[in-house]
Amino acid sequence: MSTFSNTNTGSKPADPYTATNKEGDLPVSEKIETLDKFVNSCKYGMMTTRDGTTGKLVSRCMALAAKENGGADQLFFTNTESKKTDELETDPHVNVSFLDSSGQWASISGTTSIETDRSLIKKYYKPTLKAWMGDLGDGIHDGSENDPRIGIIRVKITTATYSVSDKTFVGFAAEVAKGTVTGQTANVNKLREISESEIQSWRVSH
Repeated sequence: MSTFSNTNTGSKPADPYTATNKEGDLPVSEKIETLDKFVNSCKYGMMTTRDGTTGKLVSRCMALAAKENGGADQLFFTNTESKKTDELETDPHVNVSFLDSSGQWASISGTTSIETDRSLIKKYYKPTLKAWMGDLGDGIHDGSENDPRIGIIRVKITTATYSVSDKTFVGFAAEVAKGTVTGQTANVNKLREISESEIQSWRVSH
């Protein structure tokens, strides 16, 4: 329940969208596997870090490179000389959010580490990274898998909230139209939460 409130709705939920669309108990496997499938379909997410100098939040588009531990860890390539690695050294907490054109979304909170192990980098390296790293012409910083600037941001998920739907566009529109006319809250999404303890148990078993 929110600690901020400016209304009294009696026995009725003040946030009926959440009350209507939030799903109850589900197997952890179903929740995580659905999240994993959605993230895969999006591929690109916005990673939010905190600037250690100003305290401001900064978001950047990042391409998902790989997942490990059954999807409990997300891996993103980075230039270790970029500002975001400095920000993560100061504060390793991040949020990674994903959104598709139909309005389905996921918000993932986690902690990070900067991985520079060459075997891990070579495992997931793709030649397209050269387009982002550039070739400095010194035979070392050339955007190859051996370029020491290339690192991986490992995001260890702590919690996640996401909203996906199995309704067609027509079904979605019908629910919204009905709610507009009747005042009944539209039941359009599967709103799910994955707790820290659920993530931890999943990571251990994978």
